[in-house]
Amino acid sequence: MKLTLVGGGGVRSPLFVASVLRWLGRVKVDELWLMDIDAHKLGLFGGLCREVVRRAGNPFRIVATTDARAALANADHVVTTIRVGYEHGRALDERIALSHGVLGQETTGPGGFAMALRSIPALLSYAALLQEVSPNAWMYNFTNPAGLVTQALREAGYERTIGICDGANGGQGAAAWYMGVPYDAIRAEVFGLNHLSWCRAAWLNGENILPKALADDRFIKAMQGPFDPALVRQAGMHLNEYLYYYHYAEKAVAAISSESKTRGEEIEELNKRLIQQLESIGVERNPEKALRTFFGYEKRRGSTYMHYAYGGPTIEEVEKQSSAQKDDFDADIPAEAGEGYAGVALSIIEAMQSEKTLYTALNITNQGAIDGMADDDVVEVSAKVENGIVKPLLIGQIPSYQLNLMKTVKLYERMTVQAIRERSRKLAIQALMVHPLVLSYSRAAPLVDAYLDAHKEFIGKWSE
Repeated sequence: MKLTLVGGGGVRSPLFVASVLRWLGRVKVDELWLMDIDAHKLGLFGGLCREVVRRAGNPFRIVATTDARAALANADHVVTTIRVGYEHGRALDERIALSHGVLGQETTGPGGFAMALRSIPALLSYAALLQEVSPNAWMYNFTNPAGLVTQALREAGYERTIGICDGANGGQGAAAWYMGVPYDAIRAEVFGLNHLSWCRAAWLNGENILPKALADDRFIKAMQGPFDPALVRQAGMHLNEYLYYYHYAEKAVAAISSESKTRGEEIEELNKRLIQQLESIGVERNPEKALRTFFGYEKRRGSTYMHYAYGGPTIEEVEKQSSAQKDDFDADIPAEAGEGYAGVALSIIEAMQSEKTLYTALNITNQGAIDGMADDDVVEVSAKVENGIVKPLLIGQIPSYQLNLMKTVKLYERMTVQAIRERSRKLAIQALMVHPLVLSYSRAAPLVDAYLDAHKEFIGKWSE
């Protein structure tokens, strides 16, 4: 089986490879192709990937290439995780939003809109090429904003496309932790949109254990940290952590604005440091030190994730502590690493390759699963993968609050896809005016103009 990672020169590719190794007993991989347009980064992180595989006894072949056609030709499964505009694009997205008094976050609100401007045309290009050279291949999109990108791909007719996100199954993982059972022992009921979803039930041996979990302060504190217990219990569901940006919108803007760096600016600086250190070390010359450096970077990167929501140390506090110790990244090489979105993709591939039935939450078309949403709306929903067929599970009616929020954000997504397709500034402004975190022409118009100007190198000229 040929598996291709588009965006294989990204900083997370060694973790993806580590996940593939862990799944080898369940998923057969003969070749893993790493494709990226950045030859230098591909050389660095491709070298790390080769070292990870070498340490495992070289159970499959790794090929690194900048040739998209070669990478996609004869592929069976393709995972897409790209960042058009690199980390600097993300930093611009977040800072521009904050300068207009609205949320500066990578996937939610204006930040996600700006990323979609760059991501969607690129993914449509890869999908067209994949359709030409490997029409039977499946594409699993993790490129953010994952749900919005998948909506664009589906509207363009690419039906063998699934949006994946490790956060979609957060409720299932939380319930498994609470009950002390394996992850697969829980059957969850998830509905919503990507980074806007709820888990309303978690079944174990025929019993929905979620009400019991939600009544326990230990569960709320451990698994719903960003939210007030009263809010979680009012909903009566497990909340996706990204709902923090909707339920605490003004607090999120204030917290992010108060720091010297946005998350995007922090990641941009960390990535530059990592690349400089790997260049100095020489991945092939000293692979042991290179891997220690990479895992030190991963540890540092994760230390401030959503810290303003979870109550962790600020960026400034972590940087002060790091500089007091030493400037170089360094950490032990773990026996196992990775998972996240890779685990979601590989679990689907396993179900495609075998007779196993998989139940998981995916970003796919609604097909009547959630009452009130259109059949061709891409939603984040519990699904069944069996015999090469991916189908959402019936959810039925959902509370009016969740439904109306979903319909509003889906309208924004649909309008954004249309604006990108027609390259229309007018439609882009209308789309942002619909988004519940903007809701104003006086904010939407300057935001759109700022993004069109900041990213003109990647998106070209738009009409009025």
